[in-house]
Amino acid sequence: MAVKRHEPPARKGRYSLDCRATYRSTDKEPCDNTFDSDWDTLNISASDVITAAEYPWKQIALNVVASGRELRINSGETQIINLAKARIKNAIRTFNNNFSSDLYSDGSLTNQINGLQAIIADTNTNTVGGISATTWAFWQNTVYDASVNSVTPSATTIENGLMLPLWLSLDRGPDDQPDLIVADNTYYSYFESSQVSLKRYTGESNANGGFVTLKYKNADVIFDGNSGIPANHMYFINTNYFELVTHQDADLTVMDDMRPVNQDGSVTPILWMGNVVCSNRKLQGVIIP
Repeated sequence: MAVKRHEPPARKGRYSLDCRATYRSTDKEPCDNTFDSDWDTLNISASDVITAAEYPWKQIALNVVASGRELRINSGETQIINLAKARIKNAIRTFNNNFSSDLYSDGSLTNQINGLQAIIADTNTNTVGGISATTWAFWQNTVYDASVNSVTPSATTIENGLMLPLWLSLDRGPDDQPDLIVADNTYYSYFESSQVSLKRYTGESNANGGFVTLKYKNADVIFDGNSGIPANHMYFINTNYFELVTHQDADLTVMDDMRPVNQDGSVTPILWMGNVVCSNRKLQGVIIP
C-alpha cells in the first residue's frame, strides 16, 4: 500500500495501542436530559458513548547476517561496497514490500498487523480491537455491496452508482469525512475513465495522457493494485480515526551487532513493533463487487 501522510499526521512513538471508540449510535446514546421547567432535576447518569478498543502489539524482526569472511573481504582498501549498509538497506526494502501487503490483510497470520480487510471488512460483524461488531452495531464498518444494490461496476456507474452512495453515508461535514480513497487497479481505472470529460489539453503540440493526481470530493484517490489489495475493492478511509502506531523504541531500530560465540560472523537485528488502530469503524467504508 502506498504510504502517504495526511492531516492530522500520524502520531509515532507511542507506548500504548489503546484508543477510544467514539461513534455514537442507537446502541450508545447519551442519557436524556430533557426538562420542562426551571427546577426540574437533571439526569446526571453517565453517558455511555465511548468504549475502549485495545489492539495488541505486533513485532517484526529483521536480521542482517554477514560471515566474518564476507566482512573481511569488504573492508579496508579492498572494500567494494559497505556490506553492512547495503544489507540493512535491502532488509528495510524487503520490510516495506511485505508490510505493504500486510496493510491490506485480515491480520490472521501469526504476529500480523491489522490490515484493511480486518478494520474495513467485507463482512463487518468481526471483532476488532477486542470489540465484537456482532454485539455492537456501532463498531461495524460501512459496506456498499454492488451486487446487493444491483449495480454493475463500470466507468459509467463507479461514481454515481457506487462512490456517491457510500460517500453520503460516511460524510459528517468538511472536517469529518473520508480523506483517502484507495482502489485496486480495476476500480481506479473505472474512476479515471469516468473523469475523461474533465481532461484538459494545453499547447498545440503537447497533450496529457492521464491524470497525475485524482480527487473525489475532498479525498485523494490512489490505486495500489500491486500491493495486496483485494481485487475489485475501493476503500474510503477517514484518517481522523485511523492510525499506524509504532513503538518509539522499535521503529525500524537498528540494534548493535551481535557475534555468535561459536561462529565467525555477525548478526544485526532491525526491530519494528506496532499496529494499525482505528477508533471509529463506522466512518470507514468499502465498495465490494
